[in-house]
Amino acid sequence: MSDVNSVALPTVRRLPLMLRHIQEHIAAGDGFVSSSLLAKELQMDPILVRKALAATGVVGIPRLGFPARELERSILAFLGWDSMTDAVLCGVGNMGRALLGYQGFEQYGLRIVAAFDIDPDLIGKRINRIEVHAMRRMKQLIQKMTVRIGILTVPADVAQAVVDAMISAGICGVWNFTPSKLIVPDGVVVQRVDLASSLAVLSHKLAALSAKQ
Repeated sequence: MSDVNSVALPTVRRLPLMLRHIQEHIAAGDGFVSSSLLAKELQMDPILVRKALAATGVVGIPRLGFPARELERSILAFLGWDSMTDAVLCGVGNMGRALLGYQGFEQYGLRIVAAFDIDPDLIGKRINRIEVHAMRRMKQLIQKMTVRIGILTVPADVAQAVVDAMISAGICGVWNFTPSKLIVPDGVVVQRVDLASSLAVLSHKLAALSAKQ
């Protein structure tokens, strides 16, 4: 398997989509899957598919393809999804509640173990079996549960203050759903989910499609 740090991020981003198709083939009883078939199903350049599969270290067999279950195990290990990682969520607004209600994170190795908010009407309630705690308890509980990942769904104007508190409690990876550009120290990883950029791409493609019709 390739060193995680040596693999380009675009390749890393392609692997979850490829994994889903590989798992569909496994469910259908297929023992092998070819890079050309995956490329066709994903509507992706075959070279990019082969490059992504090379990162797994799994070797294909001529005229058969890649052993599907071995590919699945290798991709899960490469992405760190073969073991469970605990996370906490801060900000139980609309976005926060939607994430707490999503039951598919655990198949990707992520388990939300606690949520935090300042709204007294939310504190003490459970959403999808996850209890909402007061923000003042965040540091104590993060350290008690030795959590490494924080999910940020607070208003933009308090995002930096909340992430500072997360980091001081021991969080070293932040999944940022706010529009804020966060300043964090070395050794802390931030992955921002930019909904506006994603919508802009969709809108642009839709406009281009309409122009052709």
